[in-house]
Amino acid sequence: MPDPTRRTVVCGLLAGLVAPVSLAACSSADTPPAATPPANGGATSGGSGATALAKLSDVPVGSGKIVDGGPGKVLLVRSSETEVRGFDPVCPHAGVAVSPPKGGTITCPGHGSVFDASTGAMKKGPAKTGLTAVAVKIEGDSIVTA
Repeated sequence: MPDPTRRTVVCGLLAGLVAPVSLAACSSADTPPAATPPANGGATSGGSGATALAKLSDVPVGSGKIVDGGPGKVLLVRSSETEVRGFDPVCPHAGVAVSPPKGGTITCPGHGSVFDASTGAMKKGPAKTGLTAVAVKIEGDSIVTA
């Protein structure tokens, strides 16, 4: 059997990325998603029912981290000691996972879209919109869903 060509490998990878997105787009909005326990074992913080996403010490000021948010992943961006923002880490252009922020920007490795790390706003395309915000807050020494 001959070795696969680069085109065959790339097409196979793209098919693997596109299939889940296509299936998700075709799913019924009337049916709630199946409950998936978060990676942290469903830990809640402070009795508020909020899901703990990360410890503050895990996301230093000026950095970011992609964490499991229960039903999906969340990109946490910490801009100061008292401010953390959450974003859906999927680029709105082609569904590729973005990279954590560097130098105040979030970049999509797929096609080079650039987003503002503090707001999620699109700075450079091909994406036509910014990243979707996810409500998070600081509670004690943890970052939790809001």
